[in-house]
Amino acid sequence: MTTAHDHRRLGRELGLFDTDPLIGAGLPYWLPDGAAVRHSLEEYIRTAERRAGYQHVYSPVLGKRELYEISGHWAHYSDDMFPPMDVGGEQVVLRPSLCPHHAVIYRYRSHSYRELPLRMAELGGMYRSELSGVLGGLTRVRAIQLNDAHIFCTLEQVAEEARAALDMIRRAYEALGITPARYRLSLPGPGGKYVAAPEKWRRSTALLTDVLDRSGLPYEAAEGEAAFYGPKIDVQVTDGAGRESTLSTVQVDFHQPERFDLHYIGADGARHRPVMVHRSIIGSVERAVAHLIEQHGGAFPAWLAPTQLVILPISDSELPNATNLARRCADLGLRARIAGPDRGSLGARIREARLVPYQAVIGAKEATDDHVALRLRDGRRLAPQPTDDALTHISTLIGAHSTALWTDTAS
Repeated sequence: MTTAHDHRRLGRELGLFDTDPLIGAGLPYWLPDGAAVRHSLEEYIRTAERRAGYQHVYSPVLGKRELYEISGHWAHYSDDMFPPMDVGGEQVVLRPSLCPHHAVIYRYRSHSYRELPLRMAELGGMYRSELSGVLGGLTRVRAIQLNDAHIFCTLEQVAEEARAALDMIRRAYEALGITPARYRLSLPGPGGKYVAAPEKWRRSTALLTDVLDRSGLPYEAAEGEAAFYGPKIDVQVTDGAGRESTLSTVQVDFHQPERFDLHYIGADGARHRPVMVHRSIIGSVERAVAHLIEQHGGAFPAWLAPTQLVILPISDSELPNATNLARRCADLGLRARIAGPDRGSLGARIREARLVPYQAVIGAKEATDDHVALRLRDGRRLAPQPTDDALTHISTLIGAHSTALWTDTAS
């Protein structure tokens, strides 16, 4: 990977995101092409979660200071939080995490052991008071859109839920074309950063260690990298400069269920404490997109690409056919645009669209026959074929979140 693939530079060159001093440092805004990538990523993860039995919720980005005092964030994490705001005689805080809100949502009614595991997911905003010196592009920001989920389950269900989360991460990485750098078992270190509950730490660490051992994944233990309330399995990735960061995570938490007095009614009719498994498949949307820009150099998998198909009429005579093709693409949910003769020679337009997965060339014969001659981003040229056949094949590959541009069959 070269410095040309630095996401801060390439993301701006490709018109994906930018920043402005009037909005503030660490607060990037998304341009239309970047928003298309982000939307596709968010829809992928929501669909994957629904299929895995998750229920989606929405929760406010603000909470009373008392909420974070109960969760432990105020005592252990306040240095990374924005200062409280005085509103109506109460202090409210921009949330640094979604888990306290989900704990409150869980306890809005009673639960039976028959409902567990209860999987609650949200793509929600959270805020970190990052120092100006560490902010950069999309990797370190102050406003974060997090793919977060919390599984409330019995102790006996923890290992299976953690394994299932690791499997979801593996499948997502395959669809995104991401290769993890390493897996890390993140453990507590010395100092007062962590909740003082030795027995809970021992149990949660043993559970995650067993999950990793049984998975067969190579991993390294690292002290001082745990969350303040429990250990984590972190999936690490590296950028073009070799810098490592955490993209995905699975955590076991005995702390917050106790702090929020969460319970379920067991088969014996008594109240029992659930365990809270935190997991994030793609981490923050910002960091995920930053890594994808660098991983692919802007040549995203077709299902993520801002423009999936560019239509290239050879002359003005084929413009009506190009317009019709663009409309058919829109009906199929494909992101297509027309690059007409006014944008230069065919060769120049092909070069300009080099990052687009599919280039559909329409000449006089293709227009007459309702055919299209496809050029693929990897350099392959396909023989002219019926337009409906080509669009169906592309739609099938994109719908399957395939990283392949073309196959002998997309069924």
